[in-house]
Amino acid sequence: MRRLFDDLAGRSHRRIVGVLLQQIDAAVDGVTLAIAVTAGRLDPAGARQQMSDLEHRGDAYRAQLVPELSAALTTPIDREDLFRLSRSVDDVLDHLRDYVRETDLYGVRLDGTAVALLEQVDLGLKELRRAVDRVPSRPYDVPAAALAAHKRAGRVRHLYGVAVAALLTGEVDAAVLKRRELLRRLDVLGLRLAECADALADAMLKRAL
Repeated sequence: MRRLFDDLAGRSHRRIVGVLLQQIDAAVDGVTLAIAVTAGRLDPAGARQQMSDLEHRGDAYRAQLVPELSAALTTPIDREDLFRLSRSVDDVLDHLRDYVRETDLYGVRLDGTAVALLEQVDLGLKELRRAVDRVPSRPYDVPAAALAAHKRAGRVRHLYGVAVAALLTGEVDAAVLKRRELLRRLDVLGLRLAECADALADAMLKRAL
């Protein structure tokens, strides 16, 4: 009866969305950390522990989502799509962790183009957050916000191509190859962001049918 009352009052939906929002917030904080490392404001070795803490935080929210989905009689969007969206956000944070770790491991940094690329990821995650936040109360706004997040992911892919072209104009040595690997990590980050947006867009389409 309590679960039924919570569903009728909309509380279970807000709890589920709240967990997803907290998971996205952890990823946004991860981008902020990655930007600070890339811009030289933070030492990569010291940033690795901070990023590990953020990853654990994101994992905790993801783990919290499963019992919430199991307990709720109804969900704001399909359970499978909620789980898919959560997994895609987790992938974003995992790639941010790997980027910071590899920056420290390789002993090289990227330039301002990479900062601009990460800023697009940051904006895309914030668009995604806005979209998720509106699922229970303003579902008609969600597709446009999800599309905005997807466009940011497309911008990441564009900036990646520009950065690789600039990187490979000179002599190719070990440092260049290491930077190329870091850029590829950021390119995949853009792909994972697109998957987040697609998961939400697909869920809203199912809800409308």
